[in-house]
Amino acid sequence: VQLQASGGGLAQAGDSLRLSCAVSGRTLRNIVVTWFRQAPEKEREFVAGINRSGGTFYSDSMKDRFTISRDNAKNTVYLQMNSLKPEDTAVHYCAASSTVISSSYRSSDMYGYRGQGTQVTVSS
Repeated sequence: VQLQASGGGLAQAGDSLRLSCAVSGRTLRNIVVTWFRQAPEKEREFVAGINRSGGTFYSDSMKDRFTISRDNAKNTVYLQMNSLKPEDTAVHYCAASSTVISSSYRSSDMYGYRGQGTQVTVSS
């Protein structure tokens, strides 16, 4: 499985960005895809995920601003980020697993496939 993240960039507080994670090697119906992020000198943080049946799950701190979705025809997962804040500045990664179970969805260690990350920088 290969994942290619894109869509990051520079934004101002209050702006929106949409990240994309193009997946190859496995269809989205067979894997769980999540977004994590990591800011400098901080721990990797779970953001949002979408499971095999299309169900979504979010970090409590971001669920009101972010929406994860997928396009099965394009085998791509999206993360729509609205009302961006400076604290959203981080490298955002998409990750995938065909074996992760729901109780571990938010643990980055459970995902064996990861993209290269895309930088999101939000200025105040």
